[in-house]
Amino acid sequence: MSTGVEPVPGEEATAVGDGPPPEKVRRPRAPRAVVAALVATVLLVLAGALLYDVVAVRAGYPTRRWRARIADELATRHLDDLWVLVGAGAAVLLGGVLLWLALAPGLGRWLPLRPHGDTGAAIDRAGIGHLLADRAAGLQGIDELRIRISRRRVRVTLIGAADPVSVQCQLRDELARVTLARPLRLDVRAAPGAGATG
Repeated sequence: MSTGVEPVPGEEATAVGDGPPPEKVRRPRAPRAVVAALVATVLLVLAGALLYDVVAVRAGYPTRRWRARIADELATRHLDDLWVLVGAGAAVLLGGVLLWLALAPGLGRWLPLRPHGDTGAAIDRAGIGHLLADRAAGLQGIDELRIRISRRRVRVTLIGAADPVSVQCQLRDELARVTLARPLRLDVRAAPGAGATG
């Protein structure tokens, strides 16, 4: 039997999972979330100040000194000026930070477990997939198993003569052993065209 475990980072299912009601546990947050929030706040403040001054000028008020000075500096300084080079370097650095924030791996693949006292833990979605694959390895009639795991749902596609309902019962028992804060909904289906072969 061959298995494929495929975590699905972007999929969001709205169905209520099997098992006890979900507990309110915060999902793990990557360190980049703090940096992203800081960068977004700085850019929002700068854009808000610029927009406020533009609206004030349109309303008949005089322009702020800082905006007039910046416009004058941009119009008179040469490209080889020190401050122009410093500003360009800062813009490149900011772009690099934003690029890193976009490409750095997050913690979306981790699912929080029910807390025990003050102790919190999480499990990798791929780890849950391997647990289910190991349980299915002992079942008869499964030639191939594909497991796709999102944050709220496990979708299992099986190829072989096994009964999907029976397989779902077995995998549900295995999934119940993982004390997730938000239980996953389990959906087991036979692949299109797959049926009894003997």
